[in-house]
Amino acid sequence: MTREWNKRVDEVQELHEAGGLSRRDFIRFAGIAGAALGLCGGPFGLVSAAMAAKSIRFDGWGGTTSEAFRKYAFEPFSKATGIEVIDGEFGDMDSYLTRVKASFPPGGEFNLAHLSGVFDYARYVGLGYESVLDESKIPNLANVMTAMVEPYRKITPKGLSAVPYDLGQTGIAYNTNKISKDKAEKLGAGLLFDESLKGKLGSWTDWRTNIWYAALATGQNPNDIENMDKVWSALRKQRDLIKKYWGSGAELMSLLANEEIYATPAWSGRVAHLQDQGHPIGFLQPEGTYSWQECIFVLKGSDADTAQKLLNYMLAPKAAVAVAEAQKYPPSLDPTKVEMPESVRKLPAFDPTGQLKGYLFGVPDYWNGHQLEWAEMWDRVMAGA
Repeated sequence: MTREWNKRVDEVQELHEAGGLSRRDFIRFAGIAGAALGLCGGPFGLVSAAMAAKSIRFDGWGGTTSEAFRKYAFEPFSKATGIEVIDGEFGDMDSYLTRVKASFPPGGEFNLAHLSGVFDYARYVGLGYESVLDESKIPNLANVMTAMVEPYRKITPKGLSAVPYDLGQTGIAYNTNKISKDKAEKLGAGLLFDESLKGKLGSWTDWRTNIWYAALATGQNPNDIENMDKVWSALRKQRDLIKKYWGSGAELMSLLANEEIYATPAWSGRVAHLQDQGHPIGFLQPEGTYSWQECIFVLKGSDADTAQKLLNYMLAPKAAVAVAEAQKYPPSLDPTKVEMPESVRKLPAFDPTGQLKGYLFGVPDYWNGHQLEWAEMWDRVMAGA
């Protein structure tokens, strides 16, 4: 009888997750199963867990990005499974890591995070915050671009602690009514250091982004900077030209939309939103444009089954494409394996080949190895020292 009940529970659970059985009916069935079998462990831990209030926390970038996740991933997932996704937000990578470190135990109150690039993956693994995912429980991972998965496997060859979810570029946004396309393309990264734009330039508070573009503007490879004095000198001069260092995507969009600034490093997805809203904003991608990918990292100590269930749901083409359309960043799904609508194919940073050749990503060891020194110096420069 136990074997037959096990099979029946599995069938009902699958039907419920597929949306074919209401949560009320599922709980009613769970109650009958519990009464019949005493909820005595084994596979019936699933029944017990289903009857309990389950939740998992997800922290992301806020604004339009979090709205996209909430509407097209979290809410449908909760409706299908009864598992609540507690949606948190952060403004930058370093401040979130500080919160994770301060929690007890480290990472204790946090579960999943929408981390930027491979930098954070390496940092979190180095701090011992990694988990080991059971990829057999995330079958949709098979549709993710190999070029996006490989960098993570190199860091944790014994098992992934995250799944790649989207990609984008931090290019240069500029007001096309104030700056001509010819001028922007001629200056390239130098547009961010153009003295004629004094008081109308903006930049992000992030140290990596500023050093990256200062390296490009001084003719250097961002992943192998030979003369940091030139970089710091360029950033100090730029400081006198800056109207505002912005700290969030919402602030970035507001500054551009209200024409408080005419040019700034900017995330491709936020620029796409402004363009859709009718604002005269161009997106410049000079040679060496800062390309990045984002992953969903599962912190050590999180409920693995729930996390993997959510990850697999989010990587399903229906959810991944809907989130991509809403947040304006291409999904990690390989377009040679999963058909993409035109709305996704036209997004900035979309690669129809799925191989990401020609995209310049930051080298994790190089940038993480300089973080303490460069981040401290950047704070001084940004403050005017």
